[in-house]
Amino acid sequence: MQDITDHLIELVKSTSCDLAPDVEQALTRACQAEEKGSAAEGALQTILENVRLARQRARPICQDTGTPIFYVWYPEGVSQRKLRAQIVQALRTATERAYLRPNAMEALSGKNSGDNTGVDFPTVHFEEWEHDHLKIGLMLKGGGSENCGAQYSIPSPEFPASRDVKGVRKAILDAAFKAQGLGCAPGILGVGIGGDRATSMIKAKEQLFRPLGDSNPDPELDKLEKQLHREINELGIGPMGFGGKTTVLGVKMAELHRLPATFVVSIAYVCWADRRKFMMIKDGNVEIAAP
Repeated sequence: MQDITDHLIELVKSTSCDLAPDVEQALTRACQAEEKGSAAEGALQTILENVRLARQRARPICQDTGTPIFYVWYPEGVSQRKLRAQIVQALRTATERAYLRPNAMEALSGKNSGDNTGVDFPTVHFEEWEHDHLKIGLMLKGGGSENCGAQYSIPSPEFPASRDVKGVRKAILDAAFKAQGLGCAPGILGVGIGGDRATSMIKAKEQLFRPLGDSNPDPELDKLEKQLHREINELGIGPMGFGGKTTVLGVKMAELHRLPATFVVSIAYVCWADRRKFMMIKDGNVEIAAP
């Protein structure tokens, strides 16, 4: 198997230090929409300057460089074990080069591993597919935004809700309101509907890889995404919770089959630093790009 460690290091660097164009453009539009001289406009101007400096200096966009979550689509014959080892080594080297801050800590003792590796750290999802090339997605998910994630079992003891689109809408609005500015708004919400508690949240996080300007292939979910995007921004929470017109940059949803007895809605919140990139390796050529 080809050693792609150096390419993986570049993927980490690009993801950590260079915000994807769709997110940066959405932040620019949000800044232009806020009241001139407002705290919301000032917060967004600071964010955009931070993005520019991080790209220019090849330094992390945020001091919380996040949990590294990899999604790997590979052709038949590729060794998961060898590929995981290369991912782990790439994280160690990227940390040495200051593309990442050492973040991996033992859960109970708080002891830091010092190199961004540990027990199930990073998270790696593998899927064999029918194509003859390798595709690797990386998301760097910040801890503050992770704390704003939520999961509901409907009907919920917190609010009356039905097991349908109306109930899903209530759950998402509740999660967005409770997050306030704690998740470094404006954020993006990924939503998983159905499944069990684990698969529902995994599906929610997968939605955060979607381009902000895309459309959901399910017409009902597409309508709900756009409705919730508008409604959450009308809450007036605004950038960093300072008030304003932009609380979220997007809402992305997906549905899974479920058991009759359970109806789970999972909301994965990511902050304005929605750091995600893809790497494609095909016929010896390597390309790193935003979704």
